[in-house]
Amino acid sequence: MSTFQELGLNNDLLQAITDLGFTEPSEVQAKAIPILLGSEGDLVALAQTGTGKTAAFGFPMLEKIDVDSRTTQGLILSPTRELCLQIANEMKLYGKYCKGLNVVAVYGGSSITDQARDIKRGAQIIVATPGRMKDMISRRMVDISKIQYAVLDEADEMLNMGFKEDITDILSHTPTDKSTWLFSATMPREVAAIAKNFMHNPQEITVGNKNESTSNVSHEYYLVNARDRYQALKRLADANPDIFSVVFCRTKRDTQKVAEQLIEDGYNAGALHGDLSQNQRDLVMNAFRKNQIQMLVATDVAARGIDVDDVTHVINYQLPDEIETYTHRSGRTGRAGKTGVSMVIVSKSEVRKIKSIERIIKRQFDKKEIPDGMEICEVQLMSLANKIHNTEVNPEIEKYLTEINEKFADTSKDELIKKFFSVEFTRFFNYYNKSKNLNIAEGSYDRDGGREGGRDFKGGKSDSTRYFINVGSKDGFDWMQLKDFLKEKLELGRDDVFKVEVKDSFSFFNTENEAKEKVLAFFTDFKHEGRFVNVEVSENRGGGRRNDRRGGGGGRRDDGKRAGGRRDDRKGGSGNRSERRRSEGSSKPRRSDSGGGNFDRPRRSRR
Repeated sequence: MSTFQELGLNNDLLQAITDLGFTEPSEVQAKAIPILLGSEGDLVALAQTGTGKTAAFGFPMLEKIDVDSRTTQGLILSPTRELCLQIANEMKLYGKYCKGLNVVAVYGGSSITDQARDIKRGAQIIVATPGRMKDMISRRMVDISKIQYAVLDEADEMLNMGFKEDITDILSHTPTDKSTWLFSATMPREVAAIAKNFMHNPQEITVGNKNESTSNVSHEYYLVNARDRYQALKRLADANPDIFSVVFCRTKRDTQKVAEQLIEDGYNAGALHGDLSQNQRDLVMNAFRKNQIQMLVATDVAARGIDVDDVTHVINYQLPDEIETYTHRSGRTGRAGKTGVSMVIVSKSEVRKIKSIERIIKRQFDKKEIPDGMEICEVQLMSLANKIHNTEVNPEIEKYLTEINEKFADTSKDELIKKFFSVEFTRFFNYYNKSKNLNIAEGSYDRDGGREGGRDFKGGKSDSTRYFINVGSKDGFDWMQLKDFLKEKLELGRDDVFKVEVKDSFSFFNTENEAKEKVLAFFTDFKHEGRFVNVEVSENRGGGRRNDRRGGGGGRRDDGKRAGGRRDDRKGGSGNRSERRRSEGSSKPRRSDSGGGNFDRPRRSRR
């Protein structure tokens, strides 16, 4: 099919399509619309985010419902408030010439009584988040017992967010003979189970391969030390002056923290996460859609409602816990036929995840280098030159030219250009001059996921430090709780604390060597629940489990008799005090690119 006319849509919808500027149906639309128009059966459609799935189910639903009836005939479930509102608005645009059409969005954070009142006025189509929909059903504010069409949009994400029971409960209130249309970017087992339990011999269409990333997106990764992650993010932004990006973090706390740092450093940034009120989220998203925010820092859940076609970059500040989630992240860019870039900032301990993602998305990552300071200065300078060259002259400036010309009467053209561009260039030059190289060698990992050396290579040079800590299972810790405790206290990433082994009254863990000073400095005279927590470098630096159990490499600390004793507990530990003193002296913020402090930062202009 090459045109929407050939798909069999009615004139009202075709007129709306013309108004919207759609010329050709996307692949998922060309495959799904004829099937949904031609039958009353069930459908499973697998397609990446940004391929036009809303129109693929929206047009057939609008074609089939009776707009003269006030009965609710269509239900669309989506994972987030933002996506719910987006789908509802798009359905209204598609049906703008369908007289009598009423589409109501039902989601948390807004008045449930207002939403119920809108439905009672006669809503043929309800677009809802599972939680709010279930709440309205339990309060008998809505009747979906006569719906003819149910759509599960972004089904994989709804299940990832824990909505399986809600979806099951909602669908139990719908007729068994309805048509169910399931749209998803990936097809994990949970989605397949929903299809099996609630659908009858569904037809299946796939755009691309299952779980595969769109070909419009290129994938890159940058290898840095964990402590340089934020500096790497800033350099990637500075190296792309026209960046319009979504930056993904794993937690709400990290999302807010990174956004605040970017704003403090002069970037047009904003945060989007679940702790924001609906009004705050709307303000952030409106600013992002208007390009007033160039770097939107978001959690995976909050970003499900982002449907902006012009996103140039997705930056994975931290990789997601679930590899499949990367597919959703990268789908934020390369939309509507445009190209995009998905960047990943990784530390050594995370490199092996890149190969796992490659297998899922069936795309190869390019290993790139974080640009050095002088490269960034050149990029910024040429970007400014291009903007000035392409700027249209405002005629209102004429009345000021006489005074301006007098100021520069004795300045040559070359000198004037130098002065003008130095205003911008000097900021970046002063900041990046003599800045360090953030890139590190891949070293201990090869591209096939095997290990060439490093931590676990017998005889290889260790790139990690093994620590003893005098808390264990008797203190209420298992390995996961201790790992979370350490990464939270030390403000390290999930993968920056590893090889955690918990004994009865003491434990062991590893970090990369670069974090050693930070670890030892933090646990100097540190108390947890009124008790001194003592952390020392284990004499068994290799960190193998076999040696830990046998007390290898000196034994006195690894068997817990000395380092974990009461005397050291009371004193806060003394075995490594000289090393701690050295680390305390080097833990102050430095006025360099690597310090992350507020010293001599280049302020980005507010574009």
